[in-house]
Amino acid sequence: MAKALERQGCQITYLGPVGLSPRKLAGKIANRVSQILFHKVYDWMDTFWLAKEYAKIFKKKLAEQSFNAIVAPASRTEIAFLETEIPILYAADATFKAVSDYHQGFTGMWDVSVREGNALEQAAINRAALLAYASDWAAQSALKDYNADPSKVHIIPFGANLDEIPSSEEVLKRKKADRCRLLFLGVNWKRKGGEIAFETFQKLAEMGLQTELTVCGCKPPKEFSHKNMNVIPFLDKNDPHQRRILSDLFLASDFLLLPTRNECYGVVFCEANAFGLPAIATNTGGVPTIIRNGENGYLLPPEAGGADYAKLIAEIYSDDARYYELCRTSRQAFDQRLNWDVWAQKVKNLISVIL
Repeated sequence: MAKALERQGCQITYLGPVGLSPRKLAGKIANRVSQILFHKVYDWMDTFWLAKEYAKIFKKKLAEQSFNAIVAPASRTEIAFLETEIPILYAADATFKAVSDYHQGFTGMWDVSVREGNALEQAAINRAALLAYASDWAAQSALKDYNADPSKVHIIPFGANLDEIPSSEEVLKRKKADRCRLLFLGVNWKRKGGEIAFETFQKLAEMGLQTELTVCGCKPPKEFSHKNMNVIPFLDKNDPHQRRILSDLFLASDFLLLPTRNECYGVVFCEANAFGLPAIATNTGGVPTIIRNGENGYLLPPEAGGADYAKLIAEIYSDDARYYELCRTSRQAFDQRLNWDVWAQKVKNLISVIL
């Protein structure tokens, strides 16, 4: 975000992150003990005492020089109690209410964590001059659950976290191989729908379509293995060699298959589209803002199984004209709406208006 805003001519000063303070350390320890003893989550990142500490720290930093605006990504706790006349743009891919009992990191929480999390979200929404949400799902939660002022709410999709973007000419040279190549990219096998992806892979083979599945980012349980399945447990995008491997995976695949069970947004879909790679995923959370059926992929309902995914993939893959047009419009979606420069331009325009 910051790099993209700099490319738009904005001068950026980084006020964070705040280091590990005694309060943060105590909160982390309390959460760990709570999970071990009570199997309950203590959300130490969304507490009043941490928010008050942040308010003091950032108020002092803001006083040291002059600023036109504050851009606060995923920072409800940082800005909830911040006293300042400087307009704040609060950017997020979800609200606290939206992720509660939806995302695995926000389930099984103590009541006090739920109360404080919602209160901090409300305070952050009220304090912000602009609200830039990555998806319609998040924006609707702000409007419905926190009565956000509609004039402050804007939907601006996030971009792809890639330092090197291939040219359209390069990615649209994509050619199908002698088998359908599926890419499953995620750090959590179960939450990202790994079992469904594996079942899809098997069903396609049963349908007579030669298929290859590459799993990258996690290690599936032992029962999920096949001679035509490749596993790359981890790739570090900060390492040039490993980043090249990831790029090659995007270029060498025919579909990104991610039947995710819950997803606030899904930057990986934007990254796939940057390579002209269509995404097949689940209609859940913020994903529908990214993937539009027939433009840059397709979405299936949460209850869909491997057979449903296999049928859809086989239909698309067997029609060359349809498949290659989907690749073209997938890259077009990235160029027009799913990159950080578009995000930054819209954010800069919004801030310019309020200034």
